[in-house]
Amino acid sequence: MGTQLFTNAKVFTGAGEAEFASAFRLRDGVVDWVGDAADVSDQDAVDLGGRTVLPGLIDSHTHPALMAGTAAAAECFPPVVTSVEDLVEVMRRHADSVTATGAWILGRGFDDTKFPGRRMPTAADLDRVSTERPVLVWRCDAHSAVCNTKALEIAGVSASTPDPDGARFERDADGSPNGVLTEIAAVGAVAAFVPAPTRDEQIDALVAIGEELASRGIVAVCDLLSSRIDEPLATFRAAADRGLRATAALYPGWDPEDPLADLAPADKQGQMRIAGVKVVLDGAYSNRTAWVHEPYPGSCDHGLRLVDDADVLAAGEWARRNGVQLAVHAMGDQALDRVVELFADAEPWLDGIPSVRIEHATIVSDDYVRRLREARMSFGIATHTVFFFAEYDGYEKALRTEQVPDAYPIARLYDGVEPLALSSDRPATAWSGADDVMLSIEAAVRRRTYNGVDFGPEAAITVPQAVLLYTARARLLSPLEGVGMLQPGFDGSFAVLERDVFTVPEDEIAQVRVAETWIRGEQVFVR
Repeated sequence: MGTQLFTNAKVFTGAGEAEFASAFRLRDGVVDWVGDAADVSDQDAVDLGGRTVLPGLIDSHTHPALMAGTAAAAECFPPVVTSVEDLVEVMRRHADSVTATGAWILGRGFDDTKFPGRRMPTAADLDRVSTERPVLVWRCDAHSAVCNTKALEIAGVSASTPDPDGARFERDADGSPNGVLTEIAAVGAVAAFVPAPTRDEQIDALVAIGEELASRGIVAVCDLLSSRIDEPLATFRAAADRGLRATAALYPGWDPEDPLADLAPADKQGQMRIAGVKVVLDGAYSNRTAWVHEPYPGSCDHGLRLVDDADVLAAGEWARRNGVQLAVHAMGDQALDRVVELFADAEPWLDGIPSVRIEHATIVSDDYVRRLREARMSFGIATHTVFFFAEYDGYEKALRTEQVPDAYPIARLYDGVEPLALSSDRPATAWSGADDVMLSIEAAVRRRTYNGVDFGPEAAITVPQAVLLYTARARLLSPLEGVGMLQPGFDGSFAVLERDVFTVPEDEIAQVRVAETWIRGEQVFVR
C-alpha cells in the first residue's frame, strides 16, 4: 500500500475536544504523521478540498447479526409506519413478494406508541395480511412482537399454554392468546419456527450491511447479540473474506440452558473477534417492561426482570475465565442498581477496558455515577440519544416526572464515566436509519425529540463531545484496537464529510452526510 498523504482538510484527530490538524500521512494503512498542511510539499498528496475529516466512527451497540438473520423482514419503522393500517398495508405489499414455499411473512420496527390511541396491533390485524401463511412482526425494541393466528397455531400457543419465564403471551378476556408477544422468551417461542436463512444468505446480508455502515462513516461495530445467527464468528469471518471491511466485536447472548464453550486465543483476535458475552437483565422503557423501582405511571407494574442473579453471575464468571467483557442490558433503575450490587466489589479481570459494560442505562443519577466511579469493578456504558429522539411517545408514558432529569443524562455521563459511547441499537430503535451518526449527534446537542419536544436540555453536550463519543471515547469501551483516533499508530480509517459538522446550524446537523469513508488506507465508500 505504501505511503499516502492527505492535505487541505479540517481533521478532527480525536485527541481532545479542540484538537484539529490539516494534514496526515498513512504508511501501509496506518497513520504515521499528523500535522499542518503548510508542511506538505508532496505533489502527490490527496487534496481533500478543505472538507472536515473525522476518525472512522464506532457504533458500540448495534445488531448486524440480527439484521442478517432477519434480512427477509419488511421494514416497518417510523416515520413511514405510524398506524396499524400503515403496518397492515406494508405487510400486505411485502406478502406479495414472499413466494417461497413455507416462507413466513416477516416485518420489523413498528412503534405502537406512535399509532392512534397507542394501540398495539394484534393477531386479528395481521390476519388481514394472511390467514393461510404465518405472519410475524417485531416491535421496534426487538424485545416484543405480534403474530397472526396461523403463526400461533404453528408454534402451538393456545389458551392453555403457560407464559414463559420473564415474558407473556398477551391474551383476550377469555384467555386466548391475541398474538402479542411481550419480551424475548415469548417472541422466541414463535420465532423458533421461522425457517432460518441459509449461511450463504447470512454472509451476503452481512456484506450488504457493511456497505451501509461505510455510507455512515462507520468502520467498527460491537454486535451485542451476535448469537442471533448460527456460528457467528465463522459467519462474520466468512463475510470478511467476501468483502466486509468493518471490524466487528461480537458479544453472543448468555443462555443458561446452553452455556457457551470456552474460547481459544484466536477467537479473540483479528478483524472479527469474540469480545464478550451479553446478558439481558430487563425489558425496554418504550413498552414499559424495563425493571423499575417505582411502578409505571398509572399502574402497579414494575416491568420485567428477565434473568436471575445466578445467570448473571454465571455469565460474569464465563467472561472472567475467558478474558472478555460482560455486557449487561439494563434500562430500568432497579436493573441498573442490581448490576452494581452484583459486581461493584468484585475484582476487575481486564486491563485498559471495562470488565463490565452496561448497555442502555436509561435512568442515571449523580449518585449512580458516583457509585460506578467508586466501585472496585471497572464499568463502562453504551447509551443513546436516538432513543429519546425517536421514542419520545413511549418515554412520555413510561417515565415518572421526577425521572426526566436523570433520563439519558449524556452531559453527566460524559463528565463522570470515561469509557462511554453513543450508539444506535439498530434495528431495535424506532426510527428508519437509526445508525445515522449525525442524527444521534444532533439529538445529543439539541436534546429535542422528533416531534419538537425539549427533553432534558440541561443534559446537552457539544458537537466535539458527541463526536468523541463515537470515536476516541467509544474506543475505551471495547477491545477495538486501532480505531477512534487519527494519531500515529492508529489505523488510517476516517470519514470525509460533505459539510462541517462543527459549524453547521444545530438544526442541520442531521443533514450532514458522509462523502467518503476510508478503512486502513482503502477508500470503501464514495457518495
